[in-house]
Amino acid sequence: MMWLFKDANYPFLRFKNWGYAISIGLTLLAVAVVVVRGGLKYSIDFTGGTLMQLEFDEPVESQALREALADMEELKSSEVQRFGDINDFVIRAQVPPGQENAFRDRIEAQLRGAPQLEGKNFRVVRAEAVGPKIGDELKGQALRAILYAMALIMIYVAFRFDFKFGLAAIIATFHDIVMSVGIFALVGKEISLAVVAAFLTIVGYSLNDTIVVFDRIRENLRSMRRESYAEVVNTSVNQTLSRTIITGGATLIVLLFLFFMGGSVIHDFAFALLIGILIGTYSSIFIAAPLVLEWHRRFEEGRAPATGARKTKVGARR
Repeated sequence: MMWLFKDANYPFLRFKNWGYAISIGLTLLAVAVVVVRGGLKYSIDFTGGTLMQLEFDEPVESQALREALADMEELKSSEVQRFGDINDFVIRAQVPPGQENAFRDRIEAQLRGAPQLEGKNFRVVRAEAVGPKIGDELKGQALRAILYAMALIMIYVAFRFDFKFGLAAIIATFHDIVMSVGIFALVGKEISLAVVAAFLTIVGYSLNDTIVVFDRIRENLRSMRRESYAEVVNTSVNQTLSRTIITGGATLIVLLFLFFMGGSVIHDFAFALLIGILIGTYSSIFIAAPLVLEWHRRFEEGRAPATGARKTKVGARR
């Protein structure tokens, strides 16, 4: 398999317009889905609801709790997680606004009368109502965290490399986040705090992958002075392709195990990382690197010679 990437010389830049078209098309589709559905789906972390911690006298399967709550009227959604001991559970239930306290009692009554939990005694350790105001604050904090991270990325890359590299990195990273959120909207999954944490992880992973390509471009600009800027960029992408595929592939294997075997608690977290790493790898090749070339052609190529070959040509004319 690795022979495909040894001494690779694939014309990636020849397909950059296809890459732009695919990204723009999928982004517009995701935005349209979000608009049609009236916005993104948020978990109880952001919308508010009721939180209950239960302690059973004997072990109980979490699936039995989920089935017991599945038929409860007006319950929009619920999350069941083990908490600490094997007999302890935390239930987060999304309920109609203003009815958090009332639903707390209804949920307890529903569980005590559920056939799936017959003979299973439990007590309510704690019960809290999470209001929508707190959810709105969390939304703002999550959005600011992502924006601050992206701003610092641009400053760091621009300082380490050049402004065009920083701009290309921030556009590629923004592309990765938008695409990941869009896929969540397409499949109808909820945005939770764990998913936001996954998005921030995607920002770091995508940046790391992009910097590897940018670093090779910077090195090759010194060693390949007789080649065109486009050839330098394309060669750099090919030279880092093996590293990109191996690193991404190894990470994907771990995430696939988490996705299929990690249980419902981290299912959405693993799914967000899966799509984020795939998109991040794609954007480093078909978005970030081509954007550096586009900037050079539009704003730098006419001002100064980029290669030794161009200098020689100018000297010949004289």
